[in-house]
Amino acid sequence: MQITITGSGTSQGVPVIGCDCKVCKSKNKKDKRLRCSVHIYYKGKSIVIDTGPDFRQQMLDNDVKSLDAVLFTHEHKDHVAGLDDVRPFNFSQKKPIDIYCTDQVFQALKREFHYIFDPKFQYPGIPKINRHSLKKNQNITIDGIDIEPIEVMHYKLPVLGFKIDGFAYITDAKTIEDSQRKKLKNLDILVINALRIKEHMSHFNLEEAIDLINELKPKKAILTHISHFMGIHQEVQKKLPPNIYLAYDGLKINLT
Repeated sequence: MQITITGSGTSQGVPVIGCDCKVCKSKNKKDKRLRCSVHIYYKGKSIVIDTGPDFRQQMLDNDVKSLDAVLFTHEHKDHVAGLDDVRPFNFSQKKPIDIYCTDQVFQALKREFHYIFDPKFQYPGIPKINRHSLKKNQNITIDGIDIEPIEVMHYKLPVLGFKIDGFAYITDAKTIEDSQRKKLKNLDILVINALRIKEHMSHFNLEEAIDLINELKPKKAILTHISHFMGIHQEVQKKLPPNIYLAYDGLKINLT
């Protein structure tokens, strides 16, 4: 399994428009963060988790030439706004793209991208989508790849993370109930959100993320969904425990 962090930033990305802080003005590429997303290549299949506003650029930056499925965590714009840009994959692969999402997310997609799903607006140039249902306690299989949804809470909004063998991806979490935490123990790789140093109402901050990682005991943990309030990448990384790393755009993780 090859996992690529295609975007490690929060909803505004980094740099933030109009901000002159030292993170936003940093010349280090690891301080430039597109909106949060990940690409997984496994068993010959190409899967993306979330299509945020930067989806097109992420696919180009990482030379992704095929797409078999999209998994959606939740309906916020920084995770769905790039759905229209699956079209090149429709054209090159000559088939619809399979998307997997909850009913709540699907209702939002139908509002935001009405022309994709409304029969009145059908014409050859629009994205072609096959929608599959996701539920928090119902595993799915994509061409022999078993995927287990993990429900977390983003303040009051349910969000799905995903577990594939020894890898799990959790974004936009503030709380995780015990029944879901049990599914995340003793992983090889855990990618989990850590927004900033100070506490936040709907995201783990750095301390909360580290505490959870220590409880779950993965072999390696990667922190993502990072804002400019976290600080300079190089400075923060020096303070982290040996098995915990800050994500950066383009980070590749190989899991055998």
